[in-house]
Amino acid sequence: MTALTLSTAGAATLRADALVVGVAKGPKGPVVTAGAEAVDKAYDGKLSAVLEALGATGAEGETTKLPAPAGLKVPVVLAVGLGSVPDKDESFDEEVLRRAAGAAARALHGNKKAGFALPLDDASAVTAVAEGALLGAYAFTAYQGGEKKNGKADKNGGPKLPLAEVALLGAKPRDKDHKAAVERATVVATEVNVARDLVNTPPNDLTPEAFAAVASATAKENGIKVQVLDEKALIKGGYGGIMGVGKGSENLPRLVKLSYTHPKAEKSLAYVGKGITYDSGGISLKPAGHNETMKCDMAGAAAVFAAVVAAAKLGLQVNVTGWLALAENMPSGSATKPGDVLRMYSGKTVEVLNTDAEGRLVLGDALTKASEDNPDAIVDVATLTGAMVLALGDRTFGIMANDDSFRTAIHEIAEEVGESSWPMPLPAELRKTMDSPTADIANMGVRMGGGLVAGLFLQEFVGEGITWAHLDIAGPAFHEGAPHGYTPKGGTGSAVRTLVRLAERTATGDLG
Repeated sequence: MTALTLSTAGAATLRADALVVGVAKGPKGPVVTAGAEAVDKAYDGKLSAVLEALGATGAEGETTKLPAPAGLKVPVVLAVGLGSVPDKDESFDEEVLRRAAGAAARALHGNKKAGFALPLDDASAVTAVAEGALLGAYAFTAYQGGEKKNGKADKNGGPKLPLAEVALLGAKPRDKDHKAAVERATVVATEVNVARDLVNTPPNDLTPEAFAAVASATAKENGIKVQVLDEKALIKGGYGGIMGVGKGSENLPRLVKLSYTHPKAEKSLAYVGKGITYDSGGISLKPAGHNETMKCDMAGAAAVFAAVVAAAKLGLQVNVTGWLALAENMPSGSATKPGDVLRMYSGKTVEVLNTDAEGRLVLGDALTKASEDNPDAIVDVATLTGAMVLALGDRTFGIMANDDSFRTAIHEIAEEVGESSWPMPLPAELRKTMDSPTADIANMGVRMGGGLVAGLFLQEFVGEGITWAHLDIAGPAFHEGAPHGYTPKGGTGSAVRTLVRLAERTATGDLG
């Protein structure tokens, strides 16, 4: 994890490998932003002109490296674009700062230390820049640059490592709000990166049992109670959904309960995560070209796990329970077949029409179990449907809920922390399309509106009178394109920041 400090050094005196400054789009060309005054002075007030001559425009995420002048203690200056100059008396949007810091940190992979002299008007800006830098500095290198059997390093060397240290300039190290902002950003970014690591881990190493072991060890280190139900307990307990999905694999399912409690908590939240550590589609096998990234189908469980740990590290005054529904969906002689009927933990029977609609089956059991604790609200998180990707693209997750005000609150929270989301409906007429002549419900309905159908299926397993929301993160959970802002290629840690902020808001009684 990249180290983060609030530096007392000035931009002109900091010793580092690089210095990051902001540049915005002005009416007559690029404009150097607040925080970079000393750097501009070192260029004799001509930094904007130099950047313009190099082709910089100040567009969001644009990075431009240039040699530092003699007046600075760093060899390189990195200018990162912040977009249009804000209107008078306004500041740069927090997400703009977060993305810019992330883009700068990515551009500085391989360096030991960099100073970030970006606009820091208040503690919120400190949080945004700190988060962006830590998230942008992420790289998954666990399987690269390993050692040979004789113990000698690979002659080709290892991968380029992330920026090792970020020094924030312009903040106030002794200001309690600034210190708290950095501490919170460090916790949240660390857990987002943990979720990313889990999503990126190959499925041969991250089986349900292995995931449960990681969650158990981390939970105990952070004072979180943990309970793991193995296949014997799941069979005995009647968890037909989880066992129905996982029984076709040699790596059998697990249901993990993580319980963080605060002695003064007045509210409780339950987070439920889909944890399909690999999804082949089962007997309804996915076609070629759709299997290669299915290690990411446990991203919901990773987000839940990370959010519970973050809540514990932050000491939030709210009880948060995480449920990780872990299974591997594989075809075999013991796998569930299309046409089979499963009896869920709730007692409800489900006709399985498509074994690739498996996430809703494991979540159904976990939602029923979570409801038994009667929390104030339940939020499930899942890479659930391709239909949601078709509806909202690959950067936005959908939000469904049985309470409109709760759905609105989650949407506002997600937008506040920089996670793109959109509220979606649960049309009652689509429920009829899951009617089964054989069982209480089928696991498939009409194709059109498939993401909404899946939400309606999950709603069937939420306890009566419990506020519930469903986040379908199928689009943003795994990024296959080029990195951008603080978003890397591969696992993104989608929904972690939203879940953490929801817990914070619940703790303070401020849900809007």
